[in-house]
Amino acid sequence: MDDKLIRQHVMEELEYEPSINAEQIGVSVEDGVVTLTGHVTSYRQKLEAQAAAQRVKGVKAIALEIEVRYPFERAVQDDEIAKRAANALAWGLVPRDSVKITVQKGWVALTGEVEWQYQKIAAESAVRKLEGVTGVTNSVTVKPTVAPKDVRKNILSALHRSAQVEGEGVTVSVKGNAVTLSGHVRTWQERGVVERAAWSAPGVTKVENKLEVDTSHRSPNQF
Repeated sequence: MDDKLIRQHVMEELEYEPSINAEQIGVSVEDGVVTLTGHVTSYRQKLEAQAAAQRVKGVKAIALEIEVRYPFERAVQDDEIAKRAANALAWGLVPRDSVKITVQKGWVALTGEVEWQYQKIAAESAVRKLEGVTGVTNSVTVKPTVAPKDVRKNILSALHRSAQVEGEGVTVSVKGNAVTLSGHVRTWQERGVVERAAWSAPGVTKVENKLEVDTSHRSPNQF
């Protein structure tokens, strides 16, 4: 698909998304790679802009260079962000005292160790929507709980069961507890489904997603 048309569709999708002020976001496209620049007033809006671009047909990859700028009167001090983040984790799916929080200029860093990938995701999800947060670095590690030899089998079984994935184009490689996904998928959504399936396998501590979105594919219900 032509880069100019992709850019037009991305801009229209940003305009269509009610949670985003698209006037403050710049869009450029080169060989299907979309670069988003400009600024928004919350970290959540930054993620919504990324998601909006991913929904556009023809987008191969996204460079997210949007800056989070909170209005001065809404600025939240780092210690207050840290307290709110700790409270958010306490009410979530994360085991108590397993994740440590540090905040610097609104940027939240998460460290520690959990047993499951969903707990690592839950920790980030709990803090990234908090007011005052400008970004999140999730360095929480996942502690292996099963033998590495079973990891690939579990992932392939999950993909085989999934109605959302055509697994023929996906290759799963496992080294220790690290998984590499390669091949082609039809959509960004399918790419995310495959990655979640890999992370859901017990014992997985790292997933490298090299899956490429086949932008030439057109599903029967696309119009």
